[in-house]
Amino acid sequence: MMGERPSPPARFEPVADGDLRIAEVSFLTQVNLRLDPGDPAAGDIGRALGVPLPTEPGTYGSADVDVLWLGPDEWLIVGEPGRERDLETRLRTAAGTGHVAVTDVSAQRTTLLVAGPKARDLLAHGCALDLHPRVFGPGRCAQTMLARAQVLLVARDGDEFLVLVRPSFAGYLVAWLLDAAAEHLSGQPG
Repeated sequence: MMGERPSPPARFEPVADGDLRIAEVSFLTQVNLRLDPGDPAAGDIGRALGVPLPTEPGTYGSADVDVLWLGPDEWLIVGEPGRERDLETRLRTAAGTGHVAVTDVSAQRTTLLVAGPKARDLLAHGCALDLHPRVFGPGRCAQTMLARAQVLLVARDGDEFLVLVRPSFAGYLVAWLLDAAAEHLSGQPG
């Protein structure tokens, strides 16, 4: 019998202190989708997901999954843990005979939640993006660097951000976030 799969920052205790919360969001389903956005399959896939594939750079749409724009012909579909097969099947069925690549990349990144009124300030310590809500508000996403680690940053509602990072950098990034957050946190477990 196999044991529980440990998450990359498994020894990390979530922290929360008034204006800031940092926690792991474990094992989200992540499926990479590649296709020509002009292909009829793109519309069929959007209907199957309940949200059209975003075509504006740096945006995402949400239904029961988040559909993040990664490039002109590439999206990352993010859903609840354990839905990899279901999501792959939905995408492949909707694509029909279209020229589409569907790849489960759930193990490629782990996800951290950074939330609260001080979240933007914390992330700005290590990220060159303009994170002002008028520029990088809900519905925006970007592949960028955070504290020298490549991440996919997702702005959600209510000063909430998801930070998707490769597992090999997760421990480093958690340590960096906690260090950079020291002025906002008293170290209380969340």
